[in-house]
Amino acid sequence: MHGVSPRFVINRISSALVRNGRSCVNAIDVLRSLRDGLQEYTNSDEDHKKMLGLIDETRKDYDELAKKEVQRAFVYSYEESAKTLLDNYLDNVDAFCNRTKVKDPITTEDVEPDERLMRSIEEQIGVSENAKREFREGIMRSVASVSRRGGSFGVGSDERLKEALEKKLFSDLKDIVKITTSSKTPDAEQLKRINEVVERLVEKHGYCTICANELLKYVGTLLNR
Repeated sequence: MHGVSPRFVINRISSALVRNGRSCVNAIDVLRSLRDGLQEYTNSDEDHKKMLGLIDETRKDYDELAKKEVQRAFVYSYEESAKTLLDNYLDNVDAFCNRTKVKDPITTEDVEPDERLMRSIEEQIGVSENAKREFREGIMRSVASVSRRGGSFGVGSDERLKEALEKKLFSDLKDIVKITTSSKTPDAEQLKRINEVVERLVEKHGYCTICANELLKYVGTLLNR
C-alpha cells in the first residue's frame, strides 16, 4: 500500500483530457498533468521533490522512446536507402570474412573492403574494434542460414543489424528530420514526408493521427535543443 494513489493518476489523466478538449492524450500531456497536480497531492517538500524526480526520469525515458519511434518511421520511409546500405554492408563484410576484395561501384576496380563503412554501422550498436570480426562472421552465418531456407536476407532479418542500420540512417537523416519536424510552413516535399511518417506511425505503431502529429512536433523540439 505504498506509492502514488491510482485514483490520483486517473484524475490527472482526466484533467489532461478536459484541458486539451479532445478525445485523446499523449504521454507528455499526462506527465505535465501529473506534475501540475503534485503540489496538492504531496504532504511534504521531500515527497514533492521525490515525485518530481520520478517524473523527470520518466520524461527522459520517454524522450528516448519518442525519438526512436520517429527514427524508425523516418527510416522506413527511406526503405530503398536502408536496402542499399544493407547490401553495401553485406558485400564488404563478405569480402572481409573471406579475405577477398569488392568492386568499386564507380571505377569497377577491385578494392579492399570499406572498413569505414562497416565500422560506421557497427559502432551504432556498440560493437567494439575487438568484437567486429565475431559480429561480422555472425552476420554471414545468419545470411547463409536464411539462404539455406530459401529466403532473402533483408533489413529485418537480424535484430542487432536492423537496429544498427536504423541508427546509421537516422544519424545521416538527422538534419532532414530536424528540418521536416520543426518547419512551421513545410514545403511540398516536407509535407509529403510528414504525411508518410504519420501514416507509418498510425499503421505500424498504433498512434492516432492527432498523437502522431504531436509526436513529430515534440521530437522536432528535442532535436533542435
